[in-house]
Amino acid sequence: MENSILQLFPSGCRALWKGVAKEQTFIQEIRMRMGRPVIIHKKGGEFFLTDAGELSRNQAEAHLATGRELSETLEHICHYSPYAFEEELRQGFVTVSGGHRVGVAGQAVMEADGRIRTFKNISYLNIRVSHQVKGAADRVLPGLYRDGGLQNTLIISPPGCGKTTLLRDLIRQISDGNAWGPGMTVGVVDERSELAGAFQGKPQNDMGLRTDVLDGCPKEIGMLLLLRAMSPQVIAIDELGSEGELKALEQAAACGCRILATVHGQDRQDVEKRFGLGADFWERLFEVFLVLDGRERSLRACGRV
Repeated sequence: MENSILQLFPSGCRALWKGVAKEQTFIQEIRMRMGRPVIIHKKGGEFFLTDAGELSRNQAEAHLATGRELSETLEHICHYSPYAFEEELRQGFVTVSGGHRVGVAGQAVMEADGRIRTFKNISYLNIRVSHQVKGAADRVLPGLYRDGGLQNTLIISPPGCGKTTLLRDLIRQISDGNAWGPGMTVGVVDERSELAGAFQGKPQNDMGLRTDVLDGCPKEIGMLLLLRAMSPQVIAIDELGSEGELKALEQAAACGCRILATVHGQDRQDVEKRFGLGADFWERLFEVFLVLDGRERSLRACGRV
């Protein structure tokens, strides 16, 4: 029950969600929109939740989420103390026990300086179900090592193709040690609490015995903080997205750290175009490039693997 998605819903609503909870292993997202059908994304495609708590392909059978269901669910997730989660809600999501992440959308309340203070009239919830797949990195792990040393690696993937799951397992196996290299100290900057799934500072996922996690900190700041404070042998981040983060990675590499990172993209050319940096730059920073195929969810390698 501890990591069951059933815990995300108030006790009075759980009868509706029992069937969904039984399918948790296969569920990726639960989308609740006020006045709209509840949509379940799972392996095998998109399904609608019915009033009987079953999954159906038929939209006509769909249960329509009510405003009361949305507000009661969010209140329950926030332990009926939304002010205690105000900082997380300002970021647009709440991470809960089990590592599941609940995204929110509605009416943004702005500060005078243009920052978001909080959300009100929340009408949309997106529950991203956390999965730790131990062994997910088994296929690629040998190619990340050369002469017993870990090589700097960039994972390129469209959204929703498993890059975070792959990175999480790479971190665990590199931290614990494996057949290709000894265990290494890994510093993880988990800006959106997706890798470790930390809840109240405690990772809900197994990140390995030599891993230190900096949760909820911007990646650019966090990488430099870990370099100063924790002396990592490896720095790992998910979803590289800014020039500042690239500069922090360069600094980590210059300090002798190995690098593990993911980035959104279809292939290397897509990433180069997005950042406006040519192949020479990327090949100075990374030695291994892994590309996840969006359609088949298969893995292919490019670069020096």
